Amino acid sequence: MKIFKFGGASVKDAEGVMNLAEIVRKESGQSVIVVVSAMGKTTNAIEAIFNTWFKSMPGIAEKIEQLKEFHLNIIKELFTDDKIATEKFTALLKELEKNVSCKPSMDRDFEYDKLVSYGELFSTVIVSEYLKTQGMPVVYTDIREIIKTDATFREAKVEWDITSALAKNVFHEQNSIYVTQGFIGSTMSNLTTTLGREGSDYTAAILAYVLDANSVTIWKDVPGILNADPRWYKEAQKIDEISYMEAIELAYYGAQVIHPKTIKPLQNKSIVLHVRPFGAPDEKGTIIHEIPGNIELPPIYIRKENQVLISVQPRDFSFIAEENISEIFARLAKYRIKVNLMQNSAISFSIVCDNDESRIFYFIGELKEKFQVKYNQKLELYTIRHYNDDAMHKITSGREIILQQKSRRTARFVLR
Repeated sequence: MKIFKFGGASVKDAEGVMNLAEIVRKESGQSVIVVVSAMGKTTNAIEAIFNTWFKSMPGIAEKIEQLKEFHLNIIKELFTDDKIATEKFTALLKELEKNVSCKPSMDRDFEYDKLVSYGELFSTVIVSEYLKTQGMPVVYTDIREIIKTDATFREAKVEWDITSALAKNVFHEQNSIYVTQGFIGSTMSNLTTTLGREGSDYTAAILAYVLDANSVTIWKDVPGILNADPRWYKEAQKIDEISYMEAIELAYYGAQVIHPKTIKPLQNKSIVLHVRPFGAPDEKGTIIHEIPGNIELPPIYIRKENQVLISVQPRDFSFIAEENISEIFARLAKYRIKVNLMQNSAISFSIVCDNDESRIFYFIGELKEKFQVKYNQKLELYTIRHYNDDAMHKITSGREIILQQKSRRTARFVLR
């Protein structure tokens, strides 16, 4: 069994779906699970619909119409007879429209998961129907019937035992092409959940783990894992291989090519992960596997934008003691805010987080009840793995350094 995961950029148009079909066709005679993300920027489009709906603002109909036209245009390009694909897509779209015709509950995260999951449902009905027209033995599978989670909406935790049993019961036919969704799952009572933004990689890892797959391949719009994002670092170079441990470090620090939760299930069972270029499928890309000892790697640059630096200190200028820090972390857990960097002095404790305003300002508001709180927005956090003097100079030259940390292999800078 192989697991192939195709991201939104890979299936952003009809040409992408056709290319996906050619990649999958080469696996003829083997069982493959094809995990598909929402097409192009569909998740962003549905998030815009969600925000409009949840805030009772006008403009939902126009946004839904744009979503509809985007998918129908892809369907028209793919199919000579588009009746079946159109009917299945339209049925799902009507479900979405029905959801937003009702007043939302006060549980924002629950409502978010219910709505945003339609992106993956749209893409997989289109991809599965197209593969059928190409004569492939396709089995369409709703992943919500397999990946079971708790009710932590927007970042659900997997119920591994039940997921394993359900997966083995479903993915057992020989020489079949299973098409299913990334990113989503459901509770034991069948409420839709999501695994966290960009969670389709994690879906592939979950299935690989519970099914003892031979390998996972993530098809991306880049040559493999690069030492920086080429959109802002023109000298980016491909890395041919890295260890599981290095991949976990990079994912933790925010490297967008791999979802942070993806590596651990694969490492546990020594399942090889390939990151390969969707536009050049014959190229090897990058392999992530167990590597004994260390290998030489160039400096690896990771940038996180739109960061907020929050500094907290007791009102009486007493020491930042364990009880203060535990209280701060209790509130971080309450609002499910991930800390990207932390640093403390005798009387101050500072953290750097993604500036998710729907959570951050509630968090800051609660802290102000007991502490003095200062914060800075619109910052950038740079992480350099395997840094050297030249690498640090490239990143920090001409920039105001708000905060910095260095360890043996990693240098981190918060910059304005």
